[in-house]
Amino acid sequence: MENHKNVTEFVFMGLWENRQLELFFFLLFLICYLAVLLGNSVILLTVTYSQLIEQPMYYFLCHLSLMDLCYTSTVVPRLIKDLAAATKNISYSECMTQLFTAHLLAGVEIFILVSMALDRYVAIVKPLHYMAIMNRKKCKMLIVLSWAVGFWHAIALLLMVLSLPFCGPNHINHYLCDVKPLLKLVCKDIHVVSILVIANSGMVVVAIFLVLVASYMLILYNLRTRSSSGRRKALSTCSSHVMVVVLFFVPCIYTYVLPAGSENKDKEISVFYTVIAPMLNPLIYTLRNTEMKSAMRKVWSRMSHSELK
Repeated sequence: MENHKNVTEFVFMGLWENRQLELFFFLLFLICYLAVLLGNSVILLTVTYSQLIEQPMYYFLCHLSLMDLCYTSTVVPRLIKDLAAATKNISYSECMTQLFTAHLLAGVEIFILVSMALDRYVAIVKPLHYMAIMNRKKCKMLIVLSWAVGFWHAIALLLMVLSLPFCGPNHINHYLCDVKPLLKLVCKDIHVVSILVIANSGMVVVAIFLVLVASYMLILYNLRTRSSSGRRKALSTCSSHVMVVVLFFVPCIYTYVLPAGSENKDKEISVFYTVIAPMLNPLIYTLRNTEMKSAMRKVWSRMSHSELK
């Protein structure tokens, strides 16, 4: 731990340096966070207490909502607290914990989105083999694999940052402990480390995004042979997935592909995948999905009846 002996805590500069603006966004982000908690909790309860949990697509959706809840809770409560505070301090150990946890959960979420794309691909391109390929055992394996890959990604970044010397400035130009703003505080040449970060995060995100885009293009191509009603249903489901993928991946690509020394809008853009996407995901998956809306009505009706008894 000799490398960072001069830095025991960091200070967030936050999103804006305007006090009145920060108080306004304190209220806005508080409302957004409550919407994230409510929306994703509704999806979790609806899927868990209905027959939808038996379907691979909703099994993955349940895990995606759980990741949205956990990921947002590692970032947004602290952001809300700091918006109301005069000073925005975080200890070195808390900063490293937030860095690891945020990247672990984001990594898991990315590979759950890949699993959901695989599920839709098999359902549409190989419908006769769907239940054999996407059985519950394979779905559980995909979730375990998502956690394994997410852990590998997060631990690699954490070990990289722990080995770096922080011996001078401690003001992080961000509202969370992320690898790129931390690299700007390192008191040694960061060119090699910056390339490693782009390889670990940026290039991986780009590659996965391109694979997802290719899979949805193949799905669209295979839909030509379907009936008009089957095509409409498949397009409705896939369009929801595409919207979620774009909301999450495009801001991530912008943030992690550019090198750490470049002047860009990282902290403003990161609001999309830390706050906005987790808030909109439940709306996207429920408002455009008749099965989810029907299951929600049944579950809440059943719960209200049991309360009356």
